[in-house]
Amino acid sequence: MNQKFYTILVYSENVAGVLNQVTAVFTRRQVNIESLNVSASSIKGIHKYTITCWSVPDEIERIVKQLEKKIDVVKANYYTDDELFIHEVGLYKISTTALLNNPEISRAIRRHDARMMEVNPKYSTVLLAGLTEDIADLYNQLNVYNCLIQYSRSGRIAVTRSFEEPVTDFLNEQEQL
Repeated sequence: MNQKFYTILVYSENVAGVLNQVTAVFTRRQVNIESLNVSASSIKGIHKYTITCWSVPDEIERIVKQLEKKIDVVKANYYTDDELFIHEVGLYKISTTALLNNPEISRAIRRHDARMMEVNPKYSTVLLAGLTEDIADLYNQLNVYNCLIQYSRSGRIAVTRSFEEPVTDFLNEQEQL
């Protein structure tokens, strides 16, 4: 069966050790995490884990069920890209000398609507926010010009296309009990 790319959103209480429990589920199933981002959610005291991986439907369902069994996990769901609004950030540190000597480098930066963060005599820092493909494309173009000094990409951040976070309904139901 062909693997698909999934984004899993996990909501948990802000307790030490939850990240280890979450990643252990993937390790036991030998599923590689492509990206992982953890931050506070819109709900006080609840943290949101945005995890991406390649998997098959049956396996992703088992992973989500195992995640929800963890005592500090409030809710977990999996999504395909069409069910989410997705964003990433890329930071590129490039040689200022190369930038000044090759106009194609600045054209590539402008074509991607990237932002110059800092320019000094040794290096320039470029910021690009967008889809994973856009971040990777700018990296590939800058790499061709042999001007990259450093590169870093954030993990995916995502929100569902629904009105509320899925965990909101779950928490409201729990309050009713």
